[in-house]
Amino acid sequence: MINPSSKRRIWAMTPTDKTKLKDTAQTRALTFFSATAISRRIDTDYYVEGYAAKYEPYVLYYDGDNPVYERFDPGCFTGTDMSDIIMQFDHVGKVFARTTNGSLIVEPDDVGLFFAADLGRTVAAQSMYDDVRAGMVTKMSWRFRLGDYYYDAPTRTIVHKSVPKIYDVSAVSIPANDNTVINARAWVDGEIARVARREAELEYRRRKLRLKIVLQEVTSNAHR
Repeated sequence: MINPSSKRRIWAMTPTDKTKLKDTAQTRALTFFSATAISRRIDTDYYVEGYAAKYEPYVLYYDGDNPVYERFDPGCFTGTDMSDIIMQFDHVGKVFARTTNGSLIVEPDDVGLFFAADLGRTVAAQSMYDDVRAGMVTKMSWRFRLGDYYYDAPTRTIVHKSVPKIYDVSAVSIPANDNTVINARAWVDGEIARVARREAELEYRRRKLRLKIVLQEVTSNAHR
């Protein structure tokens, strides 16, 4: 879900902002998270893995009874800065795993953005693993920087074409973020309004053209 920036700044969207999302850190709930994988990418007894994102569209929020979707394009992670991704709790505090020391793997595959972590390097990380195994922590989210994206009105889908940087994957107590829905809704509403204005303008032009043709026909008939 869309998150305040690393400074914990809360967005305040004005009407002119509603045609774009803010260029700041974003968070989304992880689509899959497990501590019971049979095949492991890291040799450890404290192993967790999941998918930060999958390529098929999913419902980001509901606008009344109508869903608004989000989708990450295959290839959107090409060129993404994954040089130093960390694993935390609620995106703050202690670091439980890190790509730079080999305790965290984050990479795109045919399904989406895969991650695997060794939570056995520190006492704090092992405690987090125990919480996951006990079912006390069951959700995660990931944080990234916005790249190229657009709103596809016919399918009501926010489509991400690129992701410049991934900051972290984090276990979270509550993955939903009300600020996400508020700001995503404001942006999508702005896009819908923009499309509606464009359609209204095109219809106005079509009506003027039809009226012009009718007047020309009337004038032509009057001179016969």
